[in-house]
Amino acid sequence: MFDDRTTRQRINHERIDQLFSNPLKADRDAVYAKQIYLNLSSLCPYVSGPNTPKVATPLNELAPRNIRINRAYIVSCTSSRASDFKAAAKVFKDAASANPGVKPKVADGVSLYIAAASALEQAAAEAAGDWQTLLDADPLAGTESIRTGGTTKEEPPTGDAPTIEEAKSRPYDLERYIIRQHISTGAFTDFVLGTGLLEPGEVGISASNRNFPGRMGSRDAQAYLASAEVVAASALKGTISGPGDFKVPADWSGVEHGFGTGLEKTTEGELGSVIQQLDSLIERVESTEDASGSATEIIPGFPKKISGEILFCDADHISTDALYPGRLTYQDNVSQEEMARACMQNYDPSFDSIAKPNDLLVGGYNFGCGSSREQAATALLARQIPLVVLVERLRVCFPAPSSSTGVTKHQLTRRTGWTLTWDIQRSVVEVQEGEQGESWVEKVGDLPANVQAIIAAGGLESWCRAEIAKSGAIQP
Repeated sequence: MFDDRTTRQRINHERIDQLFSNPLKADRDAVYAKQIYLNLSSLCPYVSGPNTPKVATPLNELAPRNIRINRAYIVSCTSSRASDFKAAAKVFKDAASANPGVKPKVADGVSLYIAAASALEQAAAEAAGDWQTLLDADPLAGTESIRTGGTTKEEPPTGDAPTIEEAKSRPYDLERYIIRQHISTGAFTDFVLGTGLLEPGEVGISASNRNFPGRMGSRDAQAYLASAEVVAASALKGTISGPGDFKVPADWSGVEHGFGTGLEKTTEGELGSVIQQLDSLIERVESTEDASGSATEIIPGFPKKISGEILFCDADHISTDALYPGRLTYQDNVSQEEMARACMQNYDPSFDSIAKPNDLLVGGYNFGCGSSREQAATALLARQIPLVVLVERLRVCFPAPSSSTGVTKHQLTRRTGWTLTWDIQRSVVEVQEGEQGESWVEKVGDLPANVQAIIAAGGLESWCRAEIAKSGAIQP
């Protein structure tokens, strides 16, 4: 039975006291695939990028490069809380203390954009005086404003960065989107959203969580990620920089990390680790043996096999921003045809002209990283791609494109002439390397009947509606 109590009834002081007195913790005999430790006392500011969160550089190595920036952003749900504005405001307060009589301002040629994660967060920052400190530095600031005829109503900024990019395409029946820009007189002036996007050749630094190509504007721009404190310091100086009081410890050689617990090794602990690994190995072998002789149940209406030509996307870490552009994410009136054309455009602008219906997309490690936008999956369906196959590392040697010069150009997307067949009932994948080429078979995991049912229904929402309809509660 579902708990019919309200959240206020379920979460109270008594319940919180119980959680503190009896906190959740792992079982003593829990088995882990891998253990990693990180010494938090050895951490220092890092900056990710450009154009990927996977490349992280210690600030003390990046700052000496004097990388000039054009735009700085503290505008997302990730790092636009009151605590973030407090850290950012401290940068300007410290600069004022170090130079009495000089009012710290955003550097010439740099635009700093600030917007709180919610109205409550902005109110807290205003109450602490941190919001005003940042306004005094002359950023492009405030909440989003929406003009409707002769009136203007305020809405708190929304989640994913940059708010500026996504706001301009949201499907409200309104005259236009605007943002309030603070100017030195204390007044506010309105300007149309869109001016905050990174232009070709520009460099931006943002306190947000994704900086994939095209995510914050032009694919030809460079986008870095950092904390709100580092973003503020960079906006103040005009180059990627840290706060003035940051000093690298003399004996610092990097973040201390490794496999295991990081604790001093003991004979008992080492023996326990070996036993855990053996138990895990035995469990995996037994599971494989149990599954090898049995066929997967296929529900009525679900295909026993899926087959098609391999369309090879030659990259790891293809993000949801690459799969489906942010400018369309909040538009509810996008047609199937438009969604199909937009599919993978931030990854490869030529994808639409290369892909064909019923292609099977083969991609690399960490495919689909980034936001949880559902359109990343539905765009692939709109493009009539029924299956995505991922490999742990791109070591598959697909035939290279021909070249009369003997030099082959790296192609983001290419047709292979190879055929992949997923035998769902037998839980195997067969690859045919062209019409006259070799073929090989790999064992894969089973596709459970409950997952088949959700896919066959057209997704989780449709499946839930159908299940509820069976009970007579609602019409399908």
